[in-house]
Amino acid sequence: MTLMPLTFSSSVGVAAAAATITSSPRFPLASPTVRGFVSFKKLPLPSLGGVRAMSELVQDKESVVAAATTSFIHTTTPSELNHSHTFLDARTEEDLISGLRKERESGRLPPNVASGMEELYWNYKYAVLSSGVSRADQTVISNMSVAFDRMLLGVEYPYTFNPYHKAIREPFDYYQFVHTYIRPLIDFKNSYVGNVSIFSELEDKIRQGHNVVLISNHQSEADPAVISLLLEPQCPYIGENIKCVAGDRVITDPLCKPFSMGRNLICVYSKKHMNDDPDLVDMKRKANTRSLKEMATLLRSGSQLIWIAPSGGRDRPDPSTGEWFPAPFDSSSVDNMRRLVEHSGAPGHIYPMSLLCYDIMPPPPKVEKEIGEKRLVGFHGTGLSIAPEIIFSDVTAECNNPNEAKEAYSQAMYKSVNEQYKTLNSAINQGRGIEASTSTVSLSQPWN
Repeated sequence: MTLMPLTFSSSVGVAAAAATITSSPRFPLASPTVRGFVSFKKLPLPSLGGVRAMSELVQDKESVVAAATTSFIHTTTPSELNHSHTFLDARTEEDLISGLRKERESGRLPPNVASGMEELYWNYKYAVLSSGVSRADQTVISNMSVAFDRMLLGVEYPYTFNPYHKAIREPFDYYQFVHTYIRPLIDFKNSYVGNVSIFSELEDKIRQGHNVVLISNHQSEADPAVISLLLEPQCPYIGENIKCVAGDRVITDPLCKPFSMGRNLICVYSKKHMNDDPDLVDMKRKANTRSLKEMATLLRSGSQLIWIAPSGGRDRPDPSTGEWFPAPFDSSSVDNMRRLVEHSGAPGHIYPMSLLCYDIMPPPPKVEKEIGEKRLVGFHGTGLSIAPEIIFSDVTAECNNPNEAKEAYSQAMYKSVNEQYKTLNSAINQGRGIEASTSTVSLSQPWN
């Protein structure tokens, strides 16, 4: 996606969530600023005074247009009668750029959002053209015209995310929109899936009513789409049904929201940004509690697939070596998920999963408080791997107390994720390909 930081706060009450299931109000939103898949300067939106202003400003106006699976076909819906179709009418690069000027001058696009969208275009164009595939220039125009149209619509009719957001598939299919946009950025010749048979195994469990939780690292906003696209040939069910625990930033930024609308999300406030504004800490915690209750409700129904990155954010390179590695896990987040699964009443399984895809949309070197970070886009190989489920009792039998057991289980998860990541790195970045397979990670390319 596109998207999106997968974070989880351990400050919310798991026991309360598991015991009390209530209906949830709309998820409060933080301040929207420009956020997308490109490199651009911090661009605060004008006339929006932070989280409070956004919460008051954003209304639940769900406006979408119809789209086919492989090509986007515009039809007007009642809520779009006043929506400009400037970008869907674009056929050339000049049409897109002049359209941005037109919408900025008309006042429909704030100047800084228009600037961010233009820089998005150039970055995406250079990334896709670097793939060397035929008709790449046409792919850029086609994908960017739809992306711009969705971004403009989101500014005109802001969409509000519920604590649990279901991917919007009609009348406009945001899920396929994300796939069509991200696919040209993946070098499939240099991409690999580890232990694909285990993905098939967990899909069978889900269809039997079991709950499955994937514990993994988190590398870029494109992570959910990378998972779906790499598994699409063999396990499309997983990509369509996975529910991502997502931070508030990816559901407020105008350049990012259309991509988030195409995913199933459980929306939380990031633990790393919980105290950015002391006045909003209580509101954020209450919102997280509501989201946790939604998650407990889902798990009680069974057949759920939930993905969470317990590091609380994206991986970062080592400042001294520049090497990438999975960020350490928050043991409380891992333990919270384990307890939710155990309390659900349905059979549950927790698997360690590893992702390597930072080159597609690398995050800034350090965590930034402000939204609007600089972004880059690239065409690169990606990797996804999964290992057998790790059973709590198996790794904690020798522990003397609950805290020791909690740490041991979290470390077992992290160790597996890290080992899988090393294998993916050897295959993709060190050029070893399939030969990088080990006794515990069998690499393949299911699309071949």
